[in-house]
Order: sequence, then structure tokens, then C-alpha cells
Amino acid sequence: MDEDRKYLKGLLEALVFLSSEPIKLSSLAKTVDIEKTLARELLDEMLLDYQEREGGFLLREIAGQYQFITSDIYHERLGVIFKEKKKETLSRSNLDTLAIIAYKQPLTLAEVDEIRGVSSRAMVANLISKKLVKPIGQKEVPGRPTLYGTTNDFLIHFGLSKLTDLPSPVDVKELQFDELNINLEEESEFTRPPDLELPEELEEDFEEEIALNTEKEDG
Repeated sequence: MDEDRKYLKGLLEALVFLSSEPIKLSSLAKTVDIEKTLARELLDEMLLDYQEREGGFLLREIAGQYQFITSDIYHERLGVIFKEKKKETLSRSNLDTLAIIAYKQPLTLAEVDEIRGVSSRAMVANLISKKLVKPIGQKEVPGRPTLYGTTNDFLIHFGLSKLTDLPSPVDVKELQFDELNINLEEESEFTRPPDLELPEELEEDFEEEIALNTEKEDG
């Protein structure tokens, strides 16, 4: 490897290492002032380098972004060493709703309700608050109901590069999303982020869920 290529590869490595969030290929290429094709080539080399090294951490491409992550084989031990703080796991009903949206998107709230057999308004609102689901348009039918789909954060949480990386289920009801072990920052299950805006069809039910959850915690 010539010195210029070696330097650029090391510079990209340092940028990804120093970033607290996954960083896009385009951002890396622009920062280093090189073509995206060269940046991708160097990053692909690094992906293989870290995989073959089998060390404590790996370079991963997740949802078109690059990030260093700890190797799975050390996760349990590191959790003990650092006494990893308790994290929230999505409830079964939230996971069911998320699985349906992930595999059937785009779809309306009524269509989610029909598949689940129960009202899913609060579940969809909660997934929006977690930035896992978002409104992505309106269906061209009378009333123009909101269509929902998953977000880029959904891909990042599940370690997916794109939606086609999801396993192909025979039936939505057979999905085992709880086995994917999605972990989010610890907080009340129904907590409204300060800047959260919900479609009107979800607003009232979400407020009711927050109130009910608060009563349970206080009681």
C-alpha cells in the first residue's frame, strides 16, 4: 500500500473512531476530500481487516453508515465489568406492531389494527416516540389516512443496512422480534420527547396512555 493510500485509510479510521454516531460514507469522503468510490474501497478494506483480526471491536456498515462496535463475543463480559445500566426492552405489543409495520410497510393504522386484531394507536404512537416508526405519506383513498413505515433509526437499532436484510417470514405472526434484543435508553414506556409531533389520529390515545402509565407509577 502506498503511503498516500495508507494515510487516507488511517484518517478515515480515526474519523469513524472519534464519531459518537454512525457516520455516512458521503460525509467521510467530503471531510477527507476524496471521491466516494475511493472512500468506500478503503472502508471495505477496513471492514475485512477488523473481521480477520478478531479483536475486541469491529467496524460495521449499518444503514449506509459506518461505526465501530464491540465484538459480540465480549458483550456479556463487558456488561459485567462495566455494570451496564438497565435498559428498556420494548413490550410484546410494541414488538408485534413494529414487526407488522417493518414487513408490511407502507400501511395505515387501520391495516395494522386488522392484522393485530386490536387497536394499535398507542403502540404506533409509542414507536414514533422511540423514532422507530414515522408517518411516510397518505393513502390515496377517501379520508387519506396516514401511512406508516420504519425509520433509519430502526435499521441502526437492528443492525441492518437496508430493509431487504430483514429475514423473510412465512407469516407476520411468526416473527420473533423479541429475539432481536432491541435495547433503548431507559425511560418510561410512554414518554413524549420534547419535540414529538404525532398525527391527529394518534394524539388523543397517546395522551391517555401517558396518563394511565403515570397513574400506575404513582400508585
